[in-house]
Amino acid sequence: MELTKREKRKLRLEKLREESKEAQEEHEQKLEHQQQAQEQHSKGSKSKYYIIVSIIGIIILAVSAYSVYSLKKPGPYDNFAKCISEKGAVMYGAMDWCKYTQGQKGMFGKSFKFINYHEFDELPGIKKTPTWVINGAWHENVQSFEKLAALTGCKL
Repeated sequence: MELTKREKRKLRLEKLREESKEAQEEHEQKLEHQQQAQEQHSKGSKSKYYIIVSIIGIIILAVSAYSVYSLKKPGPYDNFAKCISEKGAVMYGAMDWCKYTQGQKGMFGKSFKFINYHEFDELPGIKKTPTWVINGAWHENVQSFEKLAALTGCKL
C-alpha cells in the first residue's frame, strides 16, 4: 500500500516533531546538569572561602596572642634597669637622631622603660650623647653593662 503525498508529509512532520522534542529534552537535561554543576561549584567555592577566612582569622588571633604575650613578658634586664634608676643614674641622649643613644637603648631592649631617660637639652653642657650622670659624675658615650654595674653597685 502506497502512501499519499499528504500522508508522507504528515509522517515526516511527526518525525521532525519527535526529533525536535527529543532535542529539546536533551537540551533541557544539559541545562539542568549545568545548573547542578554550577550549584555544586558555588557550594564548593563558598566552603573554600569560609575555610580561607577561618584560617586567616586563626592566624590573626595567634599573632595577636603572641604579641600580647611578648609585651607582657618581662625584659631580661628589668631588675638591672630598675636598680640603676633607683641608684639615681640618669641617661641623657638624643633618641630621634643619635645612633649611639639608640644603640644604648637597644642594649636594654624592653627593659629600657625602667631607665631614667631624658633628652640631652634638659641638662646644659652635654657635648656627647648618650651621657650618663651617676653620683654627680658624667660618663659620656655608650656604657657597657659591666661599667654601669660597677658605677651603681647593681647586679647584672
